[in-house]
Amino acid sequence: MSPLLDNPFGLFVLALAGLWLIALGGYYCQQIWRPLRREEQDEFKSVLGASLTLLGLIVGFSFAMSVNRYDMRKSLEESEANAIATEFARADLLSLPAATALKDKLKPYLDRRIAFYETQDQAALARIEQETAKLQADIWSIVRDAAAAQPTPIVALAVAGANDAINAQGYVLAAWRNRIPVAAWGLMAIIASACSGLLGFGGQRFNAFLLLVVPATISISFLLIAEIDSPRGGFIRVLPINLITVAESFKAP
Repeated sequence: MSPLLDNPFGLFVLALAGLWLIALGGYYCQQIWRPLRREEQDEFKSVLGASLTLLGLIVGFSFAMSVNRYDMRKSLEESEANAIATEFARADLLSLPAATALKDKLKPYLDRRIAFYETQDQAALARIEQETAKLQADIWSIVRDAAAAQPTPIVALAVAGANDAINAQGYVLAAWRNRIPVAAWGLMAIIASACSGLLGFGGQRFNAFLLLVVPATISISFLLIAEIDSPRGGFIRVLPINLITVAESFKAP
């Protein structure tokens, strides 16, 4: 994914400046070529209206896509918290040494999962993912050895719980990588540029403020979509509220 799409404010500034310049370019192109004649005004307004309608539909679909992905990330965070809490409770089904070892691994594992949601540094994120993978291997090794030593249906519950907790992390990672395609952003940018150029080309007189209204509206739409679609960029992010609640319950006496 492009770094620009993980920087919503940077995307907003770039879109606003670019679209406004395109609108100005459209106005000056009309002045250099020739102003629209009166009989051409109705046809031009139809073309501009159709272009803006198409842009509005694409922006609306993109916004819906970003909201769906955001809701999915929130739902999977809740599911992961439940999976880890369930496995912590099922650890008591194992023998005392295995249960103690499993709980000692689940606590730092939960801390790494919370850090995954909160960190924005890529180097720190890579380190967190490596530590998470190692803790997952340790957790699976504990329940695997416990099942081999005591292959009973009760122990199988702890094994299934560990599997669910590990799988939940994979589902979360997949959801965070599921973003609006770059091609969709490119299509929105092309149509937005065309609308801005047409807006400037159809201006009867120069008015910098009016030429800025449509680019500003489009740029704000891009900003909101990028804010919701980007898991780590911007201010709208999925917070590990449920994971933090589970971590606090682990520390309770």
